[in-house]
Amino acid sequence: MHFKRLRFIGALAIALAISTLSCKKNNDTDPEAGSTAVSNEKIDAFIVKYPEFGIYKPEFEALYKKHNNDYIWYDEDGRIVFADALYNKSRRISEEGVSAKLPYEKKLADLFDDNGKKPDTDKELLISGMYFFYTHKVYEGVDKKKSRALGWYLPREKMSYVNYLDTLLADPDLIRKDESEMISQYYNLKKGLLAYRAIRDKGGWNRIDMEGKSLKPGSSSPAIVQIRKRLYATGELKSDSGSAIFDSELADAIAAYRQKNNMKPEKDITPNLVNDLNVSVEQRIKTIIVNMERCRWIDPDIGESKELVAVNIPSYTLRYIRDGKIALESGVVVGKQLNQTVVFSGKMSYLVFSPYWNIPESIIESEIKPGMKSDKKYLEKHDMEWNNGHVRQKPGEKNSLGLIKFMFPNSNNIYLHDSPAKSLYNKEDRAFSHGCVRVEKARELAVKILDGDKNWTLEKIDEAMHAGKESTYGLNRKIPVYIAYFTAWADENGNMSFYDDVYKRDDRLAHLLYTDAK
Repeated sequence: MHFKRLRFIGALAIALAISTLSCKKNNDTDPEAGSTAVSNEKIDAFIVKYPEFGIYKPEFEALYKKHNNDYIWYDEDGRIVFADALYNKSRRISEEGVSAKLPYEKKLADLFDDNGKKPDTDKELLISGMYFFYTHKVYEGVDKKKSRALGWYLPREKMSYVNYLDTLLADPDLIRKDESEMISQYYNLKKGLLAYRAIRDKGGWNRIDMEGKSLKPGSSSPAIVQIRKRLYATGELKSDSGSAIFDSELADAIAAYRQKNNMKPEKDITPNLVNDLNVSVEQRIKTIIVNMERCRWIDPDIGESKELVAVNIPSYTLRYIRDGKIALESGVVVGKQLNQTVVFSGKMSYLVFSPYWNIPESIIESEIKPGMKSDKKYLEKHDMEWNNGHVRQKPGEKNSLGLIKFMFPNSNNIYLHDSPAKSLYNKEDRAFSHGCVRVEKARELAVKILDGDKNWTLEKIDEAMHAGKESTYGLNRKIPVYIAYFTAWADENGNMSFYDDVYKRDDRLAHLLYTDAK
């Protein structure tokens, strides 16, 4: 992963780090042994004693080669302060949503309990092993092959943690600072994780017992008392009156819960709502941890984009962000389970007004040909025609792509588009498409994207969308598009929202994270 700190500090910081290191007691020998302090032979011997750090052997060797086989964590005054700061972060690694235990905890505890005045090679290498463990687990997460196996095709940049250490040594305060290394959502989720662990430590919440029928405002039920306690636990209710009556205060709290969790607005307390409320606090914590891991897979440069389009599949939402602010938010329809929308990124480069729909061969075989077999006028009724051996749907109000599509060329043949099926946006579950993303506010998105372009006015946009003739317009810049998969989201205060795991991916990732932790 490419880290922001490297950009901010740059070559000057690395030079400063190296000069700082050169100010140490300048010898390349072990103070006790009188031989090369950290030779490859000593690294090999260390790994025999501490095999859990064996996976970092190439990095150990590169690190000490870069530093002339000298000590890094000790100088003439003893152990450097930064080592203690790193240890404090490492022993609290669970706060980062990492389930893995710090290897050799007792050895490290004993090491940092001493006065740090008498170094030896094992102590030096234990701290380096702790450093590699912490940075890999917190900043990188599971390796790229495993994330791709889980359907994640957004680019993951990789960096050298050997070079990164020089950056930290140049400015040790960086290890103590939050909200500088990954996308901001990671740190929001971290706050949410802390809050939900506090809820768990207070006893969490009990299951709500409500059989079958929905409860209407004004009704009374023992389940109402349980629902109050549940909503008080997560903050939708500011106080718990203990009343068994479904009053306006409870109605407001339920509306707030539904809204933030992207549920269909309903006045009644439905079995579906109760099922959602009954998800345990432990399961919610696991979901937060899973999504913190996904944040590790995203390049933090995303936050520096002047503009971008971000789609989150589980929440069925699109956000167009410009100059760091949300310029437009829209509902979307994504691919159904059998035609899952791919998690990846691209660059939007052109718009197509009044588009043809060039129907994929798979749909022709599975839907069009059976339709034609049962109805000779099937193509005519659906505004379709043959075109060089393929079938396409003509531009117009009936076109499945609607009146506009937004193109970011990619090997997955995924794009954003309008849709005539407006009723689908009112549904709670919106996984209906063949894989592309249908945008509820397609016209508004086009208006925002073309805002400031002298070639376009509102009238011209509407005219092109309703022209009944396909036309293409190349944008004067390329807009990053990110299609991601987050089943938990937090605001800057750590207030949590949870979404259905529409493609059933959370359990697989959780199993991977918790298995790796053992």
